[in-house]
Amino acid sequence: MNMLLKSFDTTHDTAPFAKIKNEDYIPAFDAAIADTKKEIDAICENADPATFENSIEALSFSGMHLDRISNIFFNLHSAETNDELEKIAQEVAPKLADLSSDITLNEKLFERIKAVYDRKAELGLTQEQDTLLTKYYLDFVRNGALLPLDKKEELRKIDQELSVLKLHYGEHVLADSNAYQLHITKQEDLAGLPEGIVEAAHELAKEEGKEGWIFTLDYPSYIPFMTYADNRALRKEMAIAAGKKAYQNNENNNTDIVLKIVNLRHQRAQILGYASHAHFILEERMAKDPETVKSFLGDLLAKGKPAALREFEELTAFAKELDGLDQLEKWDGSYYSEKLKQQRFNLDDEKLKQYFKLDNVLNGVFDIAHRLFGLNFKEVGTIDKYHPEVQTFEVRDDQGGLVSIFYADFFPRKGKRNGAWMTSFKPQYRLDGVNERPHVSIVCNFSRPTPTKPSLLTFNEVTTLFHEFGHALHGMLADTTYPTLSGTSVYWDFVELPSQIMENWCYEEEALKLFAKHYETGELIPMEFVEKIKESASFLEGLATVRQISFGMLDMGWHGQDPSAIKDLKAFENEQFAPTQIYPDVQENAMSPSFSHIFNGGYSSGYYSYKWAEVLDADAFDYFKQEGIFNPEVARKFKENILSKGGTVHPMELYKAFRGQEPSVEPLLRRAGLLY
Repeated sequence: MNMLLKSFDTTHDTAPFAKIKNEDYIPAFDAAIADTKKEIDAICENADPATFENSIEALSFSGMHLDRISNIFFNLHSAETNDELEKIAQEVAPKLADLSSDITLNEKLFERIKAVYDRKAELGLTQEQDTLLTKYYLDFVRNGALLPLDKKEELRKIDQELSVLKLHYGEHVLADSNAYQLHITKQEDLAGLPEGIVEAAHELAKEEGKEGWIFTLDYPSYIPFMTYADNRALRKEMAIAAGKKAYQNNENNNTDIVLKIVNLRHQRAQILGYASHAHFILEERMAKDPETVKSFLGDLLAKGKPAALREFEELTAFAKELDGLDQLEKWDGSYYSEKLKQQRFNLDDEKLKQYFKLDNVLNGVFDIAHRLFGLNFKEVGTIDKYHPEVQTFEVRDDQGGLVSIFYADFFPRKGKRNGAWMTSFKPQYRLDGVNERPHVSIVCNFSRPTPTKPSLLTFNEVTTLFHEFGHALHGMLADTTYPTLSGTSVYWDFVELPSQIMENWCYEEEALKLFAKHYETGELIPMEFVEKIKESASFLEGLATVRQISFGMLDMGWHGQDPSAIKDLKAFENEQFAPTQIYPDVQENAMSPSFSHIFNGGYSSGYYSYKWAEVLDADAFDYFKQEGIFNPEVARKFKENILSKGGTVHPMELYKAFRGQEPSVEPLLRRAGLLY
């Protein structure tokens, strides 16, 4: 029996992972695609005149069975993939792209949407209904509804091709990540590495039936190695291996795929009447157009680069004094930054880790969510999981009402892509008088427990957990009618506000006291450590700022112009990075072939939004600090105006309703130590 073809008879309608077989997916996708087409046909063939209810609302609730299957499949494809799932994804992606084109290029459907849109002023719609109607109308126009037939077909072919190229891109990055291992057999090559990292590397070697220690490109292995390993030659080997993922002479090379993707995106934008892919994308962002983004990044670069150059000189002098180094290379940055940080603040990430046991940090973020938003988390064993390590929670309000189901998946493994992300298996929406609650998940790659130690997080991993949890809160606290406007369905340069603001609590004594306790003794983190964490928050922030800006500029370079003349990927990257270059270039490395955010994620023409959202989050947290970081009134305003509203209102209006004014860049510059 195919579980995906029937309603789930499970606790809270959660996904029955254990009963889903790989062979279920293709038939389920085919059936759900056919059902979705029938739902669309029913809207189009309705003999009654088009109304908001029989056209717009009906469209919003169409394809929900397909969405549910897609959510399950593609979430597993990211977190728990295998060769079989990869093959299924390649078969399914063009079918879904085809369906999407069938819908957005359906003339009868567009006629009905347009008929309602043309009369919207007289319909007495709520703000959410007005937003939904406008969104659908523009979605169709932006996807070719007003184009002649031949251009619609061209668009359809491009969308199909892009869907497959993006899949191949991601698979190549994962394959190259998994293929590399640094196998160490000499004890002296481990010099400088913390005990826990060495132990984890030894465990991995044992699992693979090898002597010694194995380090990989997974972040919990790679980052500590680059930060602490004294052996410079091995740091160089690791850095180059990471930098040439999907950019080496093998079947995983993404160079041609990158060039194909950017050219197809540009062609698509041109067909739709836009100057570039970035012009197309930014029309539905707070930033509006590429000029605004470039100006925003340029202004930040002007403020950040002088600080970055000073910091680089300081780091270079420190490395020369310490080890006689004349030129800092990319594989030296993390290593000497950590050494300088330890000297300046006497703050060692390894010492700090003792106070950040994963279980305690998770309970801490739950406690903070309770104090701010009245949420209560209870781990339950009755909800099916896609992997034994996943934790499952019921989230309830103070009255006991179900708010959300929450999944947490924390450790790296084969078949799980790098990085950290939030996703959902089911969105929040209202239908037939029922407020359907969301099923939200965060997926991370933290340091695993070892035989002698629990999972202990670096401070950077602590902020990552808070960041993804902020996204999760945006999903959990959603309170809208339509699934298409729910939770994180907001402008991309607004979506990082709820995640990035949560990171601020990691630096506050009042919050750290709730969870930063020594994993063995239970002793509270010493307050001088807290002070040092705060002091060090802006340490080398100029370099970090310029690095982020460089990624945003590369993204705009690829997408803000006609890319057809670009033949040499590496030369183009060097040109884009020139204004932000601090470290010498590494000839055999390139970023674009593994820059998954913009080539396989949702951030094309949107990478700037991390810095944009930092302006918002610094300004928003400034408000919390003025009134108290657990102030119930400020928290209520944030919950009601930002977290619950999803995409129902323009984000600047939501922000002003919360803050009482537009955001100022000053709190960010102050926090980053860039105000002189």
